[in-house]
Amino acid sequence: MRSRTVPQRGLNFEYLMWLFTRLSGLGMYILALVGVVSALVMGARTQMDMATLMRWTFMPNPSHVASSDIVNLDAWANAFWQIMGMLIVFFAGTHGLNGLRVVIEDYIGSTWLRPVLRGLIFLIWLFMIIVAVYVILAS
Repeated sequence: MRSRTVPQRGLNFEYLMWLFTRLSGLGMYILALVGVVSALVMGARTQMDMATLMRWTFMPNPSHVASSDIVNLDAWANAFWQIMGMLIVFFAGTHGLNGLRVVIEDYIGSTWLRPVLRGLIFLIWLFMIIVAVYVILAS
């Protein structure tokens, strides 16, 4: 059985990612609450069913409300909802892939495989962010 090394004190990558995980989880709750409240203020309470409202909350996209009773979709396709969508994707994707990185750190030994998997996770994260921003801005 190997002994674990004691983490260094102060600001380091592991501590910052631990802190980011907690704050991004809180950020996702706040963004969801802001999304629901904003949609209700904009008229979703009379124009959307509950399923459409939940889809809109977690991925604000004008095509999500196309099948509802909303006549004018232009009011919903604005920069506020695009920024909300990008923030949700960034926080959720980074939060989840950081969790995957922690699992790899815990279960993969100090072999050549660990840095390869870290690099793969980073490439997946980068690809996911680029595609999400493109989809959000293009829709």
